[in-house]
Amino acid sequence: MQPNDLLKKQFLAIVDQQLKENDPPETRTALERLQKEEGFTRDESRGLIAQCVAQEMTAVMMKNEPFNRARYLKLLAELPNPPMPND
Repeated sequence: MQPNDLLKKQFLAIVDQQLKENDPPETRTALERLQKEEGFTRDESRGLIAQCVAQEMTAVMMKNEPFNRARYLKLLAELPNPPMPND
């Protein structure tokens, strides 16, 4: 397995955990919106949400700061537009 494949798998696992625990509930809301309103499949929707997870994780690591829930929820709300790199 390539490193990128491993990361993708881990980010999807985080999405699945968020959906299972309904925490944050906005993850489920985003999934349902992407499927019902935007026409994405469940797997495509999970992939888009995983991009938001990856973006937030990158910000946490690069800025050495805690998880920013508001920033993550903003990324979810902006889907299907891809997350933009953080400053």
